[in-house]
Amino acid sequence: MVNKVILIGNLGRDPEVRQLESGTKIAKFSLATNENYRDRNGEWQKKTEWHNIVLWGNLAERAEKYLHKGNTIYVEGKLSTRKWQDENGNDRYTTEVTGLNYKILDKRENTDSQHISENKPAENIVKAAEPDINNDDPVDDLPF
Repeated sequence: MVNKVILIGNLGRDPEVRQLESGTKIAKFSLATNENYRDRNGEWQKKTEWHNIVLWGNLAERAEKYLHKGNTIYVEGKLSTRKWQDENGNDRYTTEVTGLNYKILDKRENTDSQHISENKPAENIVKAAEPDINNDDPVDDLPF
């Protein structure tokens, strides 16, 4: 079975980072992906999808430093669904992408992204602390 998500999009806001009682950091942000298509009249339309992204540990720490609203990033992760209860006691579900690694795609001169990863500075890849057994080289999965 496979649970793998690959997204390339723009951050809708700066990451919201908080620290749990255990000391682990968690970062949350929204990522916009766009799809262009022609409608029935032949006019170009643009559809934007918003994805909730969650990063843990060292990924969250680095996101806090280097990710900002508007950045274009590549995110690789898995879908996760959480169950919670609203103020009326009704069960609610939230589906989000738990990021296992990401890459900043911006080519801005002021970006410090060259310093993001200690393991792979040339590719600018940031990986989660947990090894992904099916992901020896995430660059091979890039769709471009």
